[in-house]
Formats: sequence, structure tokens, C-alpha cells
Amino acid sequence: MSTSLPRHVWLEREHEHQARADALTAAHRERASRREKHPVWDFLFTYYSYKPAQLRRWHPGAGVELEDAPERRSWRWYTAGSTPDGVTPDAALFAHEKSDLAGLIERMLRRTASRPGQFGCFGLHEWAMVYRADEHRHAVALRLGQAGTDRVVEAHDLRCTHFDAFRFFTPEAVPRNRSPLTRDDQSLFEQPGCLHAGMDLYKWALKLGPLVPGELLLDAFELARDIRLLDMQAAPYDLSAWDVVPVPIETAEGKAEYVRQQRGFAERGTRLRADLLDAWLGTPVAAHL
Repeated sequence: MSTSLPRHVWLEREHEHQARADALTAAHRERASRREKHPVWDFLFTYYSYKPAQLRRWHPGAGVELEDAPERRSWRWYTAGSTPDGVTPDAALFAHEKSDLAGLIERMLRRTASRPGQFGCFGLHEWAMVYRADEHRHAVALRLGQAGTDRVVEAHDLRCTHFDAFRFFTPEAVPRNRSPLTRDDQSLFEQPGCLHAGMDLYKWALKLGPLVPGELLLDAFELARDIRLLDMQAAPYDLSAWDVVPVPIETAEGKAEYVRQQRGFAERGTRLRADLLDAWLGTPVAAHL
């Protein structure tokens, strides 16, 4: 049975969502107004190329009808509801118009959820991106210098399972990875212990647009934000100028701290992944996907 929200109810939820989104993006918007860059937080708006305005747009989720919502009749992937001027985000319409994307997201979420987490990578993907490199993707000094960074990579087994990290490895680092990764087999390797698989839940939530409740979207953004900090704390860069305290994964203590946080993020990601699948594919119209 579908849920129907009276106008005063969904407007209140929309306003609460917008206030929460504005609070989450306030610092970024202030920096952007000054054209000020940040090596940690800009990633959430550049690599994930979504603007704060997209994050603050609230949707009720697939199959939830908004009563008295004529202003949304023209919104993409909304269809007429059962009440006058009512509208509903339509999972079947999305699947019809975006069949390839719908299939990709479904595979990525379900297959990742089906696997146990792996916790032995220690965030070395960032180290592999600068291994034996004369030039680096980020104009930030290396905490251990180039030689020290290279020694850390050479002393470890690279176990990256995330293609969108692996594709930035230096040519010298690529053959050091335990498994060669390609775009075509991405869904075969993705696993819930990976920090980037957790961050990508934000991407998948945004790509699903109105099929995902706004509250769930912001939960996914908060997870991506929290993971991003650990990702950079464990990276080889010296980010002390931005008050980032390193998690030195080249030490036993640093590894233990990394894995402790990694496991916590994996648990949060597992819950969010299940919520995304339920919100999107738990509706009768989407059962065929």
C-alpha cells in the first residue's frame, strides 16, 4: 500500500530537509564565495560533481504520494497520484527511461551487500597514486617525503578493490595490486569494507533522484563526509595546515585505528545500502528490476 502525505506534512519535511542540507554545506558555500580551495572537503562537490542546491532538494521516495503538489507535476520521474494534484515518484518510469543506470545501481548495491567486508587495505590506495611519481595529483607535500612514501608502498601488499581508486594508481603501482581491476568487472570486486564503496552510496542516492527519501540522501552525504576525513587522515599527504591529524597507517597503531574506524563505517554503510534498496526496490512497481 502506498503512503500519502498531506501538503502541510510534506512541506514541513521539505523545510526540515533544506535546513539540514544548508547546515551541512554552509562551510563549503562560504569557501566557494571566497574562491577558497580545501584539499579534503572539496572532493565531496568536485569528484562527486553535485552542487549544494541538488543536495537540499527534498523528495519523499518511490511510491510516496504528495497530496496537493501541482508545482511538482513537471518534475522528472514524478507521475500523477490518486488524489487531485497529487504526484508520486515513479520507480518504474525511472527504470524505463534509465534502464542501464538502474541496472548498474542495482548490481552495485546488491552485490556489494552480499559480500563480507575486507579490512586489510589500510587506505594504501592514496599512497599508490603517488608511488614513484615526479608529479602528484594534489599540490600538497608528502608527510614522509617521496622516498619514505615509496618504501611504505613497497612494504605492503596492495589490496584495493575499488576501480575508481585503482584507475589513479601510478603505472609502477598498478602491477603491485593483488587483483587487476577494470570498469567492466567493478561490481564483481566492490565490497562493504571499502571506504570508497561507502562514500559512493551518496552518489547512488543522488542518481536515483526522487526515488530516495531526502532524509536518506542526507544520511548518505554525512557518511561520505565522515569517511572522507579518514581517507585523508590515512593518506600520505601533510595536511597539518588544514588541521588534519594523520592516522599513520605505516605504524601498527595507525593500522589498528584505521581498521577500527573502517569497520564502523562499513556497519553504517551496510545499513544505508539496505535502506536504499528498500526505499527504491521495495515498491511493487519496481519489483521486476
